[in-house]
Amino acid sequence: MEIPSKYEHSNIEKKWYQFWLDKNYFHSEPDDREPYSIVIPPPNVTGVLHMGHMLNNTIQDILVRRARMLGKNVVWVPGTDHASIATEAKVVAKLKNDGIDKNNLTREEFLNHAWEWKEKHGGIILQQLKKLGASCDWRRESFTMDENLSKSVLKVFVELYNKGLIYRGIRMVNWDPQAKTAVSDEEVIYTEENSKLYYVRYKIVGEENYLIVATTRPETILGDTAVCVNPHDKRYQYLKGKKVIVPLVNREVPIISDEYVDMEFGTGCLKITPAHDINDYEIGIKHNLATIDIFNDDGTINEAGQMFVGIDRFETRNLSVEELKRQNLIEKIEEYQNKVGRSERTNSVIEPKLSIQWFLKMEELARPALQAVETDEIKIIPTKYKNVYRHWMENVKDWCISRQLWWGHRIPAFYISKTNEFVVADNIENALELAKQKTKNPNLTENDLQQDEDVLDTWFSSWLWPISVFNGILEPDNTEFKYYYPTNDLVTAPEILFFWVARMIIAGYEFSGEKPFSNVYLTGIVRDKLKRKMSKSLGNSPDPLELIEKFGADGVRFGMLCCSPAGGDLLYDDSYPEQGRNFSNKIWNAFRLVKNWEISDSIQQPKSSKIGVEWLNHKLNFTIEQLNSCFDNFRLSEALMTIYKFFWDDFSAWYLEIIKPEYQKPVDLTTYNQTINLFKKIIKLISPFMPFISEELWQFLKNDEDKESIVIESWTKNEKFDNQFISQFEDCQQIISNIRTIRKEKNIPQKNSLKLFINSHSDYISKFDSVIIKMTNLESIELTDRKIEQASSFIVKANEFFIPIGNLINKEEELEKLQSELKYSEGFLKSISGKLSNEKFVNNAPANVIEIERKKLTDAEAKIKILKEQIENLR
Repeated sequence: MEIPSKYEHSNIEKKWYQFWLDKNYFHSEPDDREPYSIVIPPPNVTGVLHMGHMLNNTIQDILVRRARMLGKNVVWVPGTDHASIATEAKVVAKLKNDGIDKNNLTREEFLNHAWEWKEKHGGIILQQLKKLGASCDWRRESFTMDENLSKSVLKVFVELYNKGLIYRGIRMVNWDPQAKTAVSDEEVIYTEENSKLYYVRYKIVGEENYLIVATTRPETILGDTAVCVNPHDKRYQYLKGKKVIVPLVNREVPIISDEYVDMEFGTGCLKITPAHDINDYEIGIKHNLATIDIFNDDGTINEAGQMFVGIDRFETRNLSVEELKRQNLIEKIEEYQNKVGRSERTNSVIEPKLSIQWFLKMEELARPALQAVETDEIKIIPTKYKNVYRHWMENVKDWCISRQLWWGHRIPAFYISKTNEFVVADNIENALELAKQKTKNPNLTENDLQQDEDVLDTWFSSWLWPISVFNGILEPDNTEFKYYYPTNDLVTAPEILFFWVARMIIAGYEFSGEKPFSNVYLTGIVRDKLKRKMSKSLGNSPDPLELIEKFGADGVRFGMLCCSPAGGDLLYDDSYPEQGRNFSNKIWNAFRLVKNWEISDSIQQPKSSKIGVEWLNHKLNFTIEQLNSCFDNFRLSEALMTIYKFFWDDFSAWYLEIIKPEYQKPVDLTTYNQTINLFKKIIKLISPFMPFISEELWQFLKNDEDKESIVIESWTKNEKFDNQFISQFEDCQQIISNIRTIRKEKNIPQKNSLKLFINSHSDYISKFDSVIIKMTNLESIELTDRKIEQASSFIVKANEFFIPIGNLINKEEELEKLQSELKYSEGFLKSISGKLSNEKFVNNAPANVIEIERKKLTDAEAKIKILKEQIENLR
């Protein structure tokens, strides 16, 4: 097979991904092997690939590909989330463009449009993931509104209701006026925003005086039903039992007292609007106040407001202020900064609103999920998020699970006509039987039942995801669920630790009796160089598909991971995938170099090559041990850089130079075969990170005994390695580097051979001489017991090395270099001495570590002695 001169990623990626699919490598069925299962965090069906997806799925694919190479039976389940709010908004917008108003459609008609839109546009992101190389089991692709997953959601709702954990009630909820639905506390994002504080006059009934009340929301004055002061506030104690007149609507309301009021805020007087503030609502209940809801679902004023009916709340704010000014009821207006809650989905300002909703009691359900993380039955990586998780679980509130939408899982509650009763059942047939029992009316028909109009919160389906994708809710004893569940690892973003992760853990213990996964790996957030979160609105997020086109999928995977420590934010720059593309080219060119050598089976293996092979084998096995440790501890960025540095430095810069044949001469067959074998081992280690170039090279490298694809090859096993050999070779590398530095400083061409003399040679290891001679073009290496005149010198460990260079020696330069080296060595000695004089270190460090530090101390003292002698001789 001819090896192209350049690595062209585009055609190669398409070719090998299709090959993998055709060979069915990503599909899994239960068998006798150890399973490794992982479920994709289902992206919104409306979604397209963004940088966060790229990072998350790159990490998942690396874990999956390595597990497959470790011989495990791997399943990576892909799928999408129906995303009630986002999808309904998309469909409504599409209908509007077509001249269709949702309000003119029946529920069934709208859902037909929604399903049509989903089939046409949904799941694009999964196709895009294939371009990244995601090795998902595509035959298992799931959607949260698939039949079995939907049935699972309804079954769970019914079970929880029957346990008394789901209830229906009027509560203050977070209302999104744009989406016209309630959202949970966790879906509200609070930001500091510039606002105004309005000081408004409320006339005291029976007096000419006014109370001054400070508010940031003058539009809600229309719903005021009291003014509250702190009972300990001496300024207002005389007002006990009196009333004020609410501006604009001229409503008489009581002045009440409650310790909730902060005497230091504003004037110490608080207007109470029970329908539109959670704290006012609680005070309203406590003091038996009237509740006046002045807002329509879209945030406009309703008839109860008496003024500005049909006008948007923010426009009403402006109109209210104008009218208050006209009536001389504004005392003053101040600039003010306060926290404003916005809907995570639409960015609309949240409106606290009293509403009949469905809730799930969470306190009891949360206990096993909290204990699982506290005891490390489930590990959160990085561990700093364990405290965040604990705080949320210890302060968990009841979950508002109903949404005023049509797209989603419709709440399985059925209201019985001509009664105030309802029943909960997973279908209308079962509901009818329950209704007959409840009303003792056997003549009821399905026409007497009306199903609840609301749908369930999207998270109420995705919290079952690790269970429902294996049909573990409907058939808990099925083979697949028992084999693949619990899953192994979950890779997701920290911002959905509460929305999704905690709830999945809760669901796991509640519905299966065990954890849903063992490890939760939380990625960082992808940011730009200015540390801003990447977003379309800022225009700072590159198109991932364009990046793949430019740098290749392997380059992009490398770029996403090389600067992404676990839980740490990724400060993205195009230089990272460019570095990945350069690494691909480096691997390709190194392979071409080896493959293009002429081979001879008639020449002996040079001693230098034999040493080089032995060293690289030791270093490779040491590197594999490091890699495995990184994987075990989810240090994936470190794992990538470990194999990157090994290939770039150890293999390419050192090993290939050691074994490279002389110009226009062949390489011996033994060295060639050993090198190809080493290349195969290395490329297998690279393949989880960069699968496409690895597969392309594997096809050139493999023989009849190897697997047909690197995807199903075995992970390179680490064998025993000699740490002492590796350390000794590092000394050899230092010697070579020093000689190269002398050549460079003195402008001595590489073709000119040199002599090397070694003094203080008691611990000098001569077995690497052949490597030193070849790499630096030495005529000879000789031991001596004296200083060599007119020579450049350097020190490695306790050995002094001399390169005779005749009149090329510059006394001043040499003296300056030695003094600089002496200064550094004395600092190093001080550092080591300090460490060894530290009792805590000496008492707690392993014996071998102490021994290494003592050896460093001895070597540093010997080196300082030699340096001082050299300086003295030059003076």
